[in-house]
Amino acid sequence: MDADAILADLTHYYSRMLGRRTLRTDTPYLYKALVHATRDRLMERWNRTNITLERSNARRAHYLSMEFLMGRLLGNAMFSLGSEDASSEALASLGVDISSIIEAEHDAGLGNGGLGRLAACFLDSCASLGLPVVGYGIRYRYGMFHQRISNGRQVEEPDPWLRDGFPWEIERLEFAQIVRFGGRVSHLPDEHGRPRHEWIDTRDVLAIPYDVPIAGFRNGVVNTLRLWSSAATDEFDLTEFNAGGYAEAMA
Repeated sequence: MDADAILADLTHYYSRMLGRRTLRTDTPYLYKALVHATRDRLMERWNRTNITLERSNARRAHYLSMEFLMGRLLGNAMFSLGSEDASSEALASLGVDISSIIEAEHDAGLGNGGLGRLAACFLDSCASLGLPVVGYGIRYRYGMFHQRISNGRQVEEPDPWLRDGFPWEIERLEFAQIVRFGGRVSHLPDEHGRPRHEWIDTRDVLAIPYDVPIAGFRNGVVNTLRLWSSAATDEFDLTEFNAGGYAEAMA
């Protein structure tokens, strides 16, 4: 990996994509710039991995888990790419210690149990072995809790881990799905008089996938962790709002 190329990408993302002019290490922007510079190098391998699997019509294994304890993705990605020394050199030219950037990464709030760590290790191992495996999980808005001590007691608060964004993910709106709950089955004949069964009066949720790259160890393979987020199918009910029901309009 070329330190000059990483430095060029780093400064490009910092100034042009993130709109920052003054170099500061006490904000998440330098971290985000380094993530994007690293992710660029993963994207080439990610696309190549998917194209190879599609052309060969290879079967894939799918690993479903309610938790993925991924740890800090930046250090792991640079280690897998072999770019940690070049990235460290690029940051050193700016007077920045790379360890401070790695330590600034917020853990993804996708779970913190043993099964979550097992799932994350499983995905890492499969990518390093070149096995075509896709992980599926939930993109929790508040996946873990933030601990605060008050009067000697633990107080749990939501951990808004997505507040500063999650630069590793790629939104895949083209694969969004409608998930239906409740409702009833209508039994009506079709235009030819044949019985037709239709699921109606459902409460719908829009499921939106976000893909996260999982890099194999220096083998050119990048697998996918797909996280599903929920959103309202109708963002705002104007009828409820006009009737004075603001809370109902937003529900």
